[in-house]
Amino acid sequence: MKISVVIPAHNEEKYIARCLDSIDDQVLPAAVEVEIVVVLNRCTDKTEHIAQRHGAVVVSNDTKNISSIKNTGVAAATGEWVVTIDADSWMSSGVLAEVAYRSVSEKVLGGGIRIVPERYSLGIAVGYGMMLIPAWVLGLSFGLYWFRKTDFNAVGGFSEDKHIAEDVDFLRKLKKHGRISGRRHEIITRESVITSCRKFDQFGDWHFVRIFSNPLRVRRAIDGTDREYLDKNWYDVRR
Repeated sequence: MKISVVIPAHNEEKYIARCLDSIDDQVLPAAVEVEIVVVLNRCTDKTEHIAQRHGAVVVSNDTKNISSIKNTGVAAATGEWVVTIDADSWMSSGVLAEVAYRSVSEKVLGGGIRIVPERYSLGIAVGYGMMLIPAWVLGLSFGLYWFRKTDFNAVGGFSEDKHIAEDVDFLRKLKKHGRISGRRHEIITRESVITSCRKFDQFGDWHFVRIFSNPLRVRRAIDGTDREYLDKNWYDVRR
């Protein structure tokens, strides 16, 4: 089988090598082939060079719309199964083997994974709790997603009217699609994705708490009507 790993990347020269190294270091069954697709987004640094050095397929999308960026990457992917991960995150060594193992079952739709921040503090723990508790209730996850490309196409991919939280919307659509055919969404817990704390380093460890304490502005960010807030906190964050 072939797994395509899609990575959106906006000026990620400080981080993406660690992500790509973690993909190269996966312990895989012999029958599994891995393709890496890096989506360059308004890059002015060495991201493309680093991606090419790792043998990645490189495509471009210069919009300020993460859904559109991810859709570009999945469209370029040639694997039956697709994994999405952020450029500033990295996988433990058995993640793709878990995807391959679970994909054999006709009852499995796809799913997410356990995510771990690279460091902890009280502010980071509270901020992640504000996201993870409702995610647990809803059966969702953050940080990495895996799914069949055919199912991705069937639900219309990531909704491009969502400028953030596109993953939550996508997984809801995917789970609904899976229920029709009796397939389930699974969270990988034996492996993990570690994510950088660069936003906390820049904005402070209580950044997520401040963000999610203003739900009306978050809603306007999701639908793209508060461009200033979007750019400051997501699209033009210092790299």
